[in-house]
Amino acid sequence: MAKGYWIARVDVRDPEGYKAYVAAAKPAFEAHGAKFLARGGEFAALEGTARNRNVVIEFDSVETARACYESDDYQKAKAIRQTVAEAEMIIIEGYDG
Repeated sequence: MAKGYWIARVDVRDPEGYKAYVAAAKPAFEAHGAKFLARGGEFAALEGTARNRNVVIEFDSVETARACYESDDYQKAKAIRQTVAEAEMIIIEGYDG
């Protein structure tokens, strides 16, 4: 079964408030076996419009990735994030070929 990934591109407006989102999201990520592959590190914008924070999270499957996003724990965290940051997020199936 192919892995599932969250890819998030985020502009943080309130860094202190964003810390509250990170703390609130932690239970959802732990419950769904999230593995952070990239989390706000240095990046090079090669094409298009960049955001100031980029995150890639691996899950065992697309279904698990979606279940994490739809969980009550993550929805509570999302409500915080939406007040302190602007984001684009997708779930994508990994290549297992």
